Amino acid sequence: MNEKEKMLSGILYDSTIEELSNERLNAKKLCYEYNLLKPDESDRKKEILSKLLGKAGKNFTIEPNFYCDYGYNIEIGENFYSNHNLVILDCAKVTFGKNVFIGPNCGFYTAQHPTDPIERNKLLEYAKPITIGSNVWIGGNAVIIAGVTIGDNVTIGAGSVVVKDIPENSIAVGNPCKVIKKI
Repeated sequence: MNEKEKMLSGILYDSTIEELSNERLNAKKLCYEYNLLKPDESDRKKEILSKLLGKAGKNFTIEPNFYCDYGYNIEIGENFYSNHNLVILDCAKVTFGKNVFIGPNCGFYTAQHPTDPIERNKLLEYAKPITIGSNVWIGGNAVIIAGVTIGDNVTIGAGSVVVKDIPENSIAVGNPCKVIKKI
């Protein structure tokens, strides 16, 4: 199994290999170009994102600045909106349902590193997918950690750090993020 296959399988891999480094560089170039576009260059924005993202609905908006590791592991549904400064570290799949709204300064981090310092210092990492359901609102400055699933019809409060799954039809807030109300 090569390092990319390991990455996509969720097992320890070496992210410094040339293939993965080149893929990240390509994504960084596309993000850079995207982030420098004028606000009225909608067609060019869609063109760049269509090259970058793995899958996207027809109706979506990602306000600059936007950053990701690979891009091809990101899937967004219809009526997706992200405010400024979205960061998606997509070493594993990051899937967003339809009607997802994301506040400014949010991060979705699939990458993880060993807690053992000897393993960590070998520059090995692993990744777990993140799944966001439909009809989800994520408040500003929220962080979603690797392996988390957020169900349909959920609101995540601003500043939350989501480290465990959040069931559908919930309002959840805090660090760590916890359900405070079922809807």
